Amino acid sequence: MYGAQHLHEFGGLPVVDFQHTSDGGARPAADAVAWRVSVDPYDDDRPWEEEFADFLDKVDPAGVRALVIGQWGEAYEETSAVPIGLVIAAADRLASLEAVFVGDLEAEQAEITWIQQSDVTLLLAAFPALTEFGVRGGSELVFPPAKHERLRALTVQAGGLPAEVVRGVLDSELPALERLDLWLGVSAYEGDTDLADLAPLLAGTRFPRLNHLGVRNSEIQNEIASAVASAPLVAQLRVLDLSNGTLGDEGAAALLEGQPLTHLELLDLHHHFLSDALAERVRSALEPHGVRVDLSEKCEPWGDRGAEGRYTAVSE
Repeated sequence: MYGAQHLHEFGGLPVVDFQHTSDGGARPAADAVAWRVSVDPYDDDRPWEEEFADFLDKVDPAGVRALVIGQWGEAYEETSAVPIGLVIAAADRLASLEAVFVGDLEAEQAEITWIQQSDVTLLLAAFPALTEFGVRGGSELVFPPAKHERLRALTVQAGGLPAEVVRGVLDSELPALERLDLWLGVSAYEGDTDLADLAPLLAGTRFPRLNHLGVRNSEIQNEIASAVASAPLVAQLRVLDLSNGTLGDEGAAALLEGQPLTHLELLDLHHHFLSDALAERVRSALEPHGVRVDLSEKCEPWGDRGAEGRYTAVSE
């Protein structure tokens, strides 16, 4: 569908592309931006290894707070293991690193399901000071249960997120985690996560500090909404994000009929398939209590297929 877009902000900093060639202008201070290191295999045969080596030489690595790994080559053929390994090898030089994102590619570079990932938890082990971590692409993605004391935000974006990855995330020991954002995707692209896989999360026993939850971009968004309606976890949330999926009147009605949501600061349902009447019911139930409700991007099913014609915002 719409495809994922380049990050404009990460780790609380604006994202800036590192370029080994310079036009003579001054570069930002190392700690002032999130640095995206990327190569274009179609315009330049320069390997990511050389680009990253130049980055370490030309930007004071000791001051770098946020690093975004962009295109590392033919991302549909080469896994992220090489750039991840190079970043880990430079861990002693990247002494201030607090945020890492792996796979910041747009559709023009590689569709989200083409991005070949690897074991990204190696970065968590190598950088115990990380507070934010993100990854885009579910193919070949490996996320065994990890332990990290300081991580506060975790994002996994996929057109299809394997259940094994979700189970690994939810079995991880992340006592400081405050924000979790999972794009589940569709079954046609390995998105086989079901409600049973999410049950430990929704029970509220996994991450005691979690206050921002996104379980989104799913073709089972109605079932998720129904489960969330009675989930103990919801009581501790400030933000609930069920956007970018196939949510319709069934799921939204379940939310309204379940536990109170008036304690939320934001209920994000954008990219949805709600009728105008149900959307108004959601607004009327929550907005008078100060809850911001995002019901933008109302969608229509494909053709005359009804509920079967609903689609996620990001799939291939």
